[in-house]
Amino acid sequence: MAGGREIKTKIKSVQNTRKVTRALEMVSASKIRKAQERMKSSRPYARLMKQMIAHISQANAEYKHPFMLAHKQVKRVGYVVISTDRGLAGALNSGLFRKIVADMRAWQDKGAEIDVVCIGQKATAFFRRVKVNMVGSVTHLGEKPHIEQLIGVIKVMLDGYANGGIDHVALCYNDFVNTMTQQATVEQLLPLPADESFKGRHDWDYIYEPEPNVVLDQVMTRYIESLVYQAVLENIASEHAARMVAMKAASDNATKLIGTLNLIYNKARQAAITQEISEIVGGAAAV
Repeated sequence: MAGGREIKTKIKSVQNTRKVTRALEMVSASKIRKAQERMKSSRPYARLMKQMIAHISQANAEYKHPFMLAHKQVKRVGYVVISTDRGLAGALNSGLFRKIVADMRAWQDKGAEIDVVCIGQKATAFFRRVKVNMVGSVTHLGEKPHIEQLIGVIKVMLDGYANGGIDHVALCYNDFVNTMTQQATVEQLLPLPADESFKGRHDWDYIYEPEPNVVLDQVMTRYIESLVYQAVLENIASEHAARMVAMKAASDNATKLIGTLNLIYNKARQAAITQEISEIVGGAAAV
């Protein structure tokens, strides 16, 4: 009964696969809560930093920081791409990459060149195959990333924009909406976009000590770092949510496949038994 043995082997293989998918689902379910807590705890800081920068950008200041000034021509565009280090997260990374590539093509059609820094193993592997200039990468941040791990790749883009080598910088990541929804996001990072809630100019400004350029250099750098760090936390929470949902669907599909294979096996076994009985009866009648 070779056919029956092959079916039993397939059933065993699918059962082993189901054990793996269930284990991954349980691991992500246990990690997603802590990831959400870290993400939510950093949001107030990022929100207050954004409000302060919005005030500074709308103030009637004599000194304007380079990060607030848009370049007249966009000849080179930089992308900060945040992805996962591991796979088995459904279409989380592929959906983000499709959106980024479409945005890149739009800029390339306008004659702009592309620079990319990648945060995450999947983005690093993907953009090595794409015809873009990768100027930096960092991987394996872990479940509790530290801002010190990101300073290097962020500084590459900040220095490029301040020196005029890069004219536009975009931040790309998966925004965590809820457990079932993660939104691929490509948003402008530099020049700092104007906040619609602070329309109009004010006739006041801050008092800076020691000098506006020294203070604003520190404040703007910390602000950009906080945006990228918050995006990393959002992406980690999105990863666990997407993996939990994907592994749940894989486990359900494996259960259905096992049921189908068991039905096929029982039919094959019944057919074999019927054939053996028919042969015995036929032999007895011949005698």
